[in-house]
Amino acid sequence: MYYAYKYRLNPTATHRERLSWTVDTCRQVYNHFLHRLNQHEGTPAMTTLRSELPALKQWWTDLQDVYSRTLQVVVERLYDNLKGLSRLKEEGYRVGSLNWKAPREFRSFTYSQRGFKLDNKSGRTVLHLSKIGDIPINFHREIPDGARLKQVTVKQEPTGNWFATFGVETDADAPPKPDELERCVVSTWGF
Repeated sequence: MYYAYKYRLNPTATHRERLSWTVDTCRQVYNHFLHRLNQHEGTPAMTTLRSELPALKQWWTDLQDVYSRTLQVVVERLYDNLKGLSRLKEEGYRVGSLNWKAPREFRSFTYSQRGFKLDNKSGRTVLHLSKIGDIPINFHREIPDGARLKQVTVKQEPTGNWFATFGVETDADAPPKPDELERCVVSTWGF
Protein backbone atom coordinates (compact mmCIF):
# COMPACT_ATOMS: atom_id res chain seq x y z
CA MET A 1 0.00 0.00 0.00
CA TYR A 2 1.11 3.54 -0.67
CA TYR A 3 0.41 6.25 1.91
CA ALA A 4 1.11 9.93 2.29
CA TYR A 5 2.18 11.41 5.62
CA LYS A 6 2.11 15.20 5.91
CA TYR A 7 4.14 17.16 8.48
CA ARG A 8 4.63 20.85 9.11
CA LEU A 9 8.17 22.18 8.72
CA ASN A 10 9.68 24.82 11.00
CA PRO A 11 12.33 26.37 8.77
CA THR A 12 14.64 29.16 9.91
CA ALA A 13 14.75 32.41 7.93
CA THR A 14 17.75 31.08 6.01
CA HIS A 15 15.90 27.82 5.23
CA ARG A 16 12.81 29.76 4.09
CA GLU A 17 14.91 31.76 1.67
CA ARG A 18 16.59 28.63 0.34
CA LEU A 19 13.29 26.73 0.01
CA SER A 20 11.66 29.65 -1.82
CA TRP A 21 14.65 29.94 -4.14
CA THR A 22 14.49 26.20 -4.92
CA VAL A 23 10.76 26.34 -5.70
CA ASP A 24 11.27 29.33 -7.98
CA THR A 25 14.23 27.73 -9.75
CA CYS A 26 12.18 24.56 -10.33
CA ARG A 27 9.38 26.74 -11.73
CA GLN A 28 11.80 28.38 -14.15
CA VAL A 29 13.11 24.97 -15.23
CA TYR A 30 9.51 23.82 -15.81
CA ASN A 31 8.87 26.88 -17.99
CA HIS A 32 12.16 26.36 -19.85
CA PHE A 33 11.30 22.77 -20.72
CA LEU A 34 7.75 23.72 -21.66
CA HIS A 35 9.32 26.13 -24.16
CA ARG A 36 11.68 23.37 -25.40
CA LEU A 37 8.72 20.99 -25.70
CA ASN A 38 6.85 23.53 -27.83
CA GLN A 39 9.89 23.92 -30.12
CA HIS A 40 9.86 20.24 -31.10
CA GLU A 41 7.64 18.95 -33.87
CA GLY A 42 5.48 16.38 -32.19
CA THR A 43 6.13 15.36 -28.62
CA PRO A 44 9.66 14.14 -27.87
CA ALA A 45 10.25 11.40 -25.34
CA MET A 46 10.63 12.54 -21.75
CA THR A 47 14.15 11.11 -21.68
CA THR A 48 15.10 13.36 -24.61
CA LEU A 49 14.33 16.50 -22.64
CA ARG A 50 15.66 15.11 -19.38
CA SER A 51 18.98 14.34 -21.06
CA GLU A 52 19.38 18.07 -21.74
CA LEU A 53 19.74 18.81 -18.01
CA PRO A 54 23.54 18.26 -17.74
CA ALA A 55 24.23 20.67 -20.62
CA LEU A 56 21.72 23.14 -19.18
CA LYS A 57 23.63 23.12 -15.88
CA GLN A 58 26.79 24.20 -17.72
CA TRP A 59 25.43 27.60 -18.73
CA TRP A 60 22.71 27.99 -16.07
CA THR A 61 25.12 27.51 -13.17
CA ASP A 62 22.48 28.14 -10.47
CA LEU A 63 21.02 24.72 -11.30
CA GLN A 64 24.07 23.12 -9.69
CA ASP A 65 22.61 24.26 -6.35
CA VAL A 66 19.45 22.17 -6.87
CA TYR A 67 19.52 18.42 -6.27
CA SER A 68 19.72 16.72 -9.68
CA ARG A 69 16.89 14.22 -9.13
CA THR A 70 14.61 17.13 -8.16
CA LEU A 71 15.25 18.72 -11.56
CA GLN A 72 14.45 15.42 -13.28
CA VAL A 73 11.15 15.28 -11.40
CA VAL A 74 10.30 18.76 -12.75
CA VAL A 75 10.52 17.37 -16.31
CA GLU A 76 8.39 14.38 -15.25
CA ARG A 77 5.84 16.80 -13.80
CA LEU A 78 5.61 18.58 -17.17
CA TYR A 79 4.90 15.27 -18.92
CA ASP A 80 2.34 14.29 -16.27
CA ASN A 81 0.51 17.57 -16.93
CA LEU A 82 0.67 16.88 -20.67
CA LYS A 83 -0.80 13.39 -20.16
CA GLY A 84 -3.62 14.91 -18.09
CA LEU A 85 -4.51 17.27 -20.93
CA SER A 86 -4.42 14.40 -23.43
CA ARG A 87 -6.78 12.33 -21.27
CA LEU A 88 -9.26 15.21 -21.03
CA LYS A 89 -9.11 15.69 -24.79
CA GLU A 90 -9.78 11.96 -25.35
CA GLU A 91 -12.83 12.24 -23.09
CA GLY A 92 -14.25 14.96 -25.32
CA TYR A 93 -13.31 18.07 -23.37
CA ARG A 94 -12.04 21.11 -25.19
CA VAL A 95 -8.57 21.78 -23.88
CA GLY A 96 -5.91 24.28 -24.77
CA SER A 97 -2.22 23.85 -24.20
CA LEU A 98 0.00 23.96 -21.16
CA ASN A 99 0.76 27.46 -19.93
CA TRP A 100 3.80 28.95 -18.28
CA LYS A 101 3.68 28.75 -14.50
CA ALA A 102 3.59 31.98 -12.55
CA PRO A 103 5.14 31.96 -9.05
CA ARG A 104 1.73 31.60 -7.36
CA GLU A 105 0.99 28.51 -9.50
CA PHE A 106 4.12 26.54 -8.68
CA ARG A 107 4.66 25.99 -4.95
CA SER A 108 6.41 22.66 -4.51
CA PHE A 109 9.36 20.48 -5.40
CA THR A 110 9.99 16.78 -4.91
CA TYR A 111 12.93 14.63 -3.84
CA SER A 112 12.36 11.18 -5.28
CA GLN A 113 14.18 8.03 -4.13
CA ARG A 114 17.28 9.78 -2.71
CA GLY A 115 18.60 13.08 -1.40
CA PHE A 116 16.48 13.23 1.74
CA LYS A 117 16.23 11.53 5.12
CA LEU A 118 14.63 11.91 8.51
CA ASP A 119 17.23 12.31 11.22
CA ASN A 120 17.22 12.77 14.98
CA LYS A 121 19.48 15.61 16.08
CA SER A 122 19.73 16.32 19.81
CA GLY A 123 16.34 14.74 20.49
CA ARG A 124 14.57 16.67 17.72
CA THR A 125 13.55 15.24 14.36
CA VAL A 126 14.84 17.08 11.30
CA LEU A 127 14.35 16.58 7.59
CA HIS A 128 17.67 16.57 5.79
CA LEU A 129 17.40 17.74 2.18
CA SER A 130 20.47 17.51 -0.01
CA LYS A 131 21.77 20.97 -1.04
CA ILE A 132 19.41 22.65 1.48
CA GLY A 133 20.27 21.25 4.91
CA ASP A 134 18.53 20.10 8.11
CA ILE A 135 15.05 21.58 8.60
CA PRO A 136 13.19 21.07 11.90
CA ILE A 137 9.96 19.15 11.40
CA ASN A 138 6.88 18.80 13.59
CA PHE A 139 6.99 14.99 13.66
CA HIS A 140 3.58 14.46 15.31
CA ARG A 141 3.11 10.81 14.30
CA GLU A 142 5.47 7.99 13.56
CA ILE A 143 5.88 6.40 10.17
CA PRO A 144 5.13 2.65 10.51
CA ASP A 145 8.03 0.27 11.09
CA GLY A 146 9.11 -1.46 7.90
CA ALA A 147 7.72 1.32 5.70
CA ARG A 148 9.93 2.61 2.91
CA LEU A 149 10.22 6.34 2.26
CA LYS A 150 9.89 6.70 -1.51
CA GLN A 151 9.75 10.48 -1.90
CA VAL A 152 9.15 13.77 -0.15
CA THR A 153 7.35 16.77 -1.59
CA VAL A 154 8.08 20.11 0.04
CA LYS A 155 5.34 22.69 -0.44
CA GLN A 156 4.61 26.23 0.66
CA GLU A 157 0.94 26.78 1.32
CA PRO A 158 -0.71 30.14 0.48
CA THR A 159 -0.54 30.93 4.21
CA GLY A 160 3.26 30.91 3.96
CA ASN A 161 3.66 27.73 6.03
CA TRP A 162 5.92 24.96 4.71
CA PHE A 163 4.95 21.28 4.74
CA ALA A 164 6.65 18.01 3.84
CA THR A 165 4.56 15.15 2.47
CA PHE A 166 6.26 11.76 2.49
CA GLY A 167 5.27 9.06 0.03
CA VAL A 168 5.52 5.84 2.03
CA GLU A 169 5.25 2.29 0.74
CA THR A 170 4.43 -0.57 3.10
CA ASP A 171 3.48 -4.22 2.81
CA ALA A 172 1.02 -3.92 5.71
CA ASP A 173 -2.70 -3.85 5.02
CA ALA A 174 -4.77 -0.77 5.74
CA PRO A 175 -5.97 -0.54 9.35
CA PRO A 176 -9.52 -1.81 9.88
CA LYS A 177 -12.33 0.72 10.06
CA PRO A 178 -13.44 1.17 13.71
CA ASP A 179 -16.91 -0.01 14.72
CA GLU A 180 -17.50 3.08 16.84
CA LEU A 181 -15.94 6.47 16.42
CA GLU A 182 -14.03 7.83 19.38
CA ARG A 183 -12.77 11.34 20.04
CA CYS A 184 -14.58 12.95 17.11
CA VAL A 185 -15.67 16.54 16.66
CA VAL A 186 -19.39 17.15 17.01
CA SER A 187 -20.91 19.87 14.89
CA THR A 188 -23.12 22.48 16.54
CA TRP A 189 -24.62 23.33 13.17
CA GLY A 190 -26.97 20.36 13.32
CA PHE A 191 -25.69 18.29 10.40
